[in-house]
Amino acid sequence: MMNADEFSERLWDFAAEVALFVEMLPDTRVGRHVVSQLLRSGTSPAPNYDEACVAESRRDFAHKVAVAAKEMRESRGWIRFSAKAKLVEWKQIHSLVDEAGQLLRMLAKSAQTARIRGDLKSEDKSREEGNDDSGALSMGNSHNAQ
Repeated sequence: MMNADEFSERLWDFAAEVALFVEMLPDTRVGRHVVSQLLRSGTSPAPNYDEACVAESRRDFAHKVAVAAKEMRESRGWIRFSAKAKLVEWKQIHSLVDEAGQLLRMLAKSAQTARIRGDLKSEDKSREEGNDDSGALSMGNSHNAQ
């Protein structure tokens, strides 16, 4: 199992691979659009994850990791689109799509686990302090589900 620093490094490696990938896309209207979208989404999971690692709460961590997962999902889509639009050949994107899928699963699972554990700890702490606003916490987390 990899630790947070190793996972961060893997995300930064993915961002670098995306940067290299977009350089081989054609300079057409569609190519430029994909480059723009993919540079944004493909390079943002790493810094979002790094920010999550210094989050102020488990809920904040879950939210930031969920944002990273959303961006990774978008990246995988743009990479696949680049082959569907015949900007590149499928064999050129196979390993990048695979890595995006693996990273997405890890990010999504991490966000899900943090939300579950965060809810339980928030409810326990709230009960210990004599507050019972656990319903508000549950409702607040429902919009984070991906």
